Amino acid sequence: MNRNFVVRFALPAIAVVAIAAGVAHAAGALTLTAAGATFPYPIYGKWFDTFQKKTGVQINYQSIGSGGGIAQLTSGTVDFGASDRPMTDDELKKAPAMHFPTVLGAVVASYNVAGNPADLKFTGGALAGIFMGTVKKWNDAAITSTNPGVKLPDAPITVIVRSDSSGTSFVFTDYLSKVSEAWKGKVGANSSPNWPAGLRGKGSEGVSGLVKQTPNSIGFVELTYALQNKMAYGSVKNAAGKFIKADLASTTAAAAGFTKTMPDDFRISITNAPGASAYPICTFTYLLIPTQIKDAAKKKAITDFLTWMLKDGQGEAGALSYAPLPKEVVAKEVTAIAKLK
Repeated sequence: MNRNFVVRFALPAIAVVAIAAGVAHAAGALTLTAAGATFPYPIYGKWFDTFQKKTGVQINYQSIGSGGGIAQLTSGTVDFGASDRPMTDDELKKAPAMHFPTVLGAVVASYNVAGNPADLKFTGGALAGIFMGTVKKWNDAAITSTNPGVKLPDAPITVIVRSDSSGTSFVFTDYLSKVSEAWKGKVGANSSPNWPAGLRGKGSEGVSGLVKQTPNSIGFVELTYALQNKMAYGSVKNAAGKFIKADLASTTAAAAGFTKTMPDDFRISITNAPGASAYPICTFTYLLIPTQIKDAAKKKAITDFLTWMLKDGQGEAGALSYAPLPKEVVAKEVTAIAKLK
């Protein structure tokens, strides 16, 4: 599935009539363009649809990966970007932008293994070895030692990784860099890593598709993609030594330890979080809003969306397996909206 998805929600006829009658919001038929992370694509699609129905504002979103979103923001071809990783200082010099966390999500190790084991358990070291290509077979001791009683095949592991610049790749490699010195030294945390092994899939959609169709494979995808595609995914050993399955509760627990230390610019890593119930591969995902928006109508539409997203949109997150933002983060973001110029 080597595709780019574009969200385009056309105004329904009733909205057109309302605008013509002068009843709709002043933003009316305004269209905004955005691009970036595939990680939040399902929730963004729902939000933009709901927001369009409420206000008449149409938001066209290209799900092309965090790197693409930052690139388009920098080139000025979109009104705002989206990324699962914070922009670097150098990137912000080229494209001054504010980070607005939208939801929390988890990255999972999804697999397609002979025998269909329901819930494999992985240590960080085992995952690092698999994706470095040093753990080569499913019955390697690095995997079987944490899965006693599970019959795993004497079959080569086919690794599936992202081909595009991806915030999901950054989150996954950021976690591996924290738990494996070998990974940190050889690959490190990067949106476009020099993958030591693996087939390439473009976007979360591409990785999900390859894992589903490739026997004895493993890849990393967002939790919502694994659930929507009914893919098996493993528990991961966290910083407290507990094997934790990704879900809303364990994702929220990962953020809980960071709310008091959240920086004013919201740029923070929450992988390998402390806490016995925290799933270790979690992240905030961000909208990247230019610090100065020259078009007054677009500025109003964007700030209206951010305000709605923080107040009402959070309630829609759980249905798509994203964790809503902690209330402390929401409060900081409401203050930050007023700083847009």
